[in-house]
Amino acid sequence: MSTPEERPDAQDALARAHAARAKMAAALDEDQEPAPDEPAGWQPVWKRPRTPKSKAAKKLQLHKQRRRLQDAGKRRLAAGESRRPRSRQSRIGNAAARRDARALSRVRHSSAWLW
Repeated sequence: MSTPEERPDAQDALARAHAARAKMAAALDEDQEPAPDEPAGWQPVWKRPRTPKSKAAKKLQLHKQRRRLQDAGKRRLAAGESRRPRSRQSRIGNAAARRDARALSRVRHSSAWLW
């Protein structure tokens, strides 16, 4: 267990934190919005100022978005359709093949001698 001399004083730690607060606030503020006359350079999308769109530009964007969503819906529907049950004809063929395989298997595993 540590002795009281080894542990830092709570008041001293609080004073250091208060002294560092101004420095931390300055570091956080420096990354905020630049002055209006200063060129911004590259900024991520979420920090760029919004540019108002014209009504035609908004309509075009919504038209493209709607078209994209409709195409995605069609693809999704087509993917679902591809997993539908097979046609009757192919099921009959498969059933016959299974029946033949079952009969062959019975013969192969039977104890009857075929020669």
